[in-house]
Amino acid sequence: MKALSKMTRSIKPAEVEKKWHIIDADGLVVGRLAAIVANILRGKHKPSFTPHVDCGDHVIVINADKVRFTGKKMTDKVYYKHTGHVGGIKETTPAKVLEGRFPERVLEKAVQRMIPRGPLGRDQMRALHLYAGTEHPHAGQQPETLDVASMNRKNKAPQ
Repeated sequence: MKALSKMTRSIKPAEVEKKWHIIDADGLVVGRLAAIVANILRGKHKPSFTPHVDCGDHVIVINADKVRFTGKKMTDKVYYKHTGHVGGIKETTPAKVLEGRFPERVLEKAVQRMIPRGPLGRDQMRALHLYAGTEHPHAGQQPETLDVASMNRKNKAPQ
């Protein structure tokens, strides 16, 4: 019988195997989806997770423009940004962003705020590929489909 090892193994960047996952965001709740995506990007779903190494997988999210919010967050939630000039604070709502030119930014910013800041976080964010429609150019990577809606009944917003 083999004795259990009491050593924690820390993997090196060269030993990382990156997979590709595809998620259909149609009707999914933004915060719950962002938390799942952030964990996959960081690699926390793997037993070989190492905090200081980019060991996460690539995530493709299609239909990012069809994400949902629960309650009245679509109109009542406010996003703030600052231009850098005096009095230059700007505000917008998720409804305005989703109707705008880049609707996938709602999900992108939600995930970005769940990833650590710094060079490691920027590397992990590069593995996130968001598309407003159903088309994506990553078919050659043979991504595995990840059904987020079936993980928990709360992941899909009611109509």
